[in-house]
Amino acid sequence: MRGGWQQPLPDMPAPPPARAWRRLDAPPGYEAQWRRLAEAALELGLGPDQLGETGLDPLAAARGWKPATVALYSKVARYGGVALPRVATPEPDPPELDLRPLTQIRTEDPEHLRAVAWCALALGWPAPVATFRSLRRDQVRPSGRRLLVSTDDGEWSVAGALTAWHAWEAVRSRFPALAESPWVLPALRRGPGLDSRIGGRLSNQALQTTFTKHAGRTAQHLRATAAPSRQAWAEELAVAYRELSYDSYRRLALAAGAPPVSPRGVVRAARAVGRSARLAG
Repeated sequence: MRGGWQQPLPDMPAPPPARAWRRLDAPPGYEAQWRRLAEAALELGLGPDQLGETGLDPLAAARGWKPATVALYSKVARYGGVALPRVATPEPDPPELDLRPLTQIRTEDPEHLRAVAWCALALGWPAPVATFRSLRRDQVRPSGRRLLVSTDDGEWSVAGALTAWHAWEAVRSRFPALAESPWVLPALRRGPGLDSRIGGRLSNQALQTTFTKHAGRTAQHLRATAAPSRQAWAEELAVAYRELSYDSYRRLALAAGAPPVSPRGVVRAARAVGRSARLAG
């Protein structure tokens, strides 16, 4: 019978790791994260019982997971019945950060413009990555000096993203597969999956990777181009960007006053605002 994970009986050998993972059911709504957790564990030869003993530290070291990712997968593992200690989702650190360099256009490279358009829109409309994954172009309309975003959850007017939006729309119009794609953030190249195609919908993991690459490249640009009087500022910002995830970007935007798009992250953003106020006072 398939079901939740249980400790092996005393003196009874655990089944092979691959078979042990196949016996378990993924927690509803977390099938993709559960699959990636199992894959990461199997790369190290760990079944659910061994993972319950070692925790996620070996996986985090092997995959380079950040604290927010470790917190997510520990939650997914517990939902699936693997007894792991609870890991708190880290608060944004620092509680305030200049995010504007991530929204500035540097080149006409499609990958760069796609990331800039995403960051510019998310600065005023900080939706979770899963929402951006499914956001369609017909849900975003330029109007005057703002972008109008309409979803099943409501409508929003976003200032400050028009330049990045028009630049991204202009460059994607040069490539038929991108011009015909219905997605705001389409794939720019084929991935390993059989269904992957240029213009297709990206996975949550691919979008997280996209953001991480953009933040890292922005950090390199800041270091290389900052004036001598701004070197300290650029270095401090570059260090923060190297560790920045989209989830932290979103919480920082919320803490800076962006309107909530969904309940996720709002409480942590409020804590960051309170912590910043206490430090200032």
